[in-house]
Amino acid sequence: MPSIEYTHPVSSRTTLPDLGLRAIAGELVLIAAAAVLLPSLSHTMGWPVRSFLPMHWPVILAGLVFGWRGGIVVGLLAPVASYFVSGMPLPAILPAMTVELAAYGALAGVGRQALKWNAFASAALALVGGRIVFFLTALATGAAGPAPLDYASAAMAPGVWAALAQLVVLPLIAMLWVQAGASRR
Repeated sequence: MPSIEYTHPVSSRTTLPDLGLRAIAGELVLIAAAAVLLPSLSHTMGWPVRSFLPMHWPVILAGLVFGWRGGIVVGLLAPVASYFVSGMPLPAILPAMTVELAAYGALAGVGRQALKWNAFASAALALVGGRIVFFLTALATGAAGPAPLDYASAAMAPGVWAALAQLVVLPLIAMLWVQAGASRR
């Protein structure tokens, strides 16, 4: 009886193949470190973090590259670790940002893994869904204050340009990263 070997073409990979726990954990630690260091650098340099969204970039990238589990891990850890390192995000917004970033990572990964969407559509799902989750969490925790629509505008409008850049840049980086990881296999 002939043996049938299935090969998975590199181009059809959506997230990194299983390269082993140590390799994946090492890469996740690096991307989580970026999610903590980029906001700290932004605050130090006086850059407008609400416009640049420095923590969002690595979290969405983690979801696109490592799938929903990696996206959730980085999304949950990044704001909490950042708070302990730098005191930012402020305690009033920390719960909403933690849930928001976990949603970004999870939705980017779900789009890639479960729904088998391309990286661009998955990034769009994460960006829209994450902002909805942020707003609902801010409402639920009282962080949105007495004027929730004013809060939503002030909190979300400055990051529109960064979100548009994320829709283009992050899927390209993710596709290159996954392709390189698949070829290492």
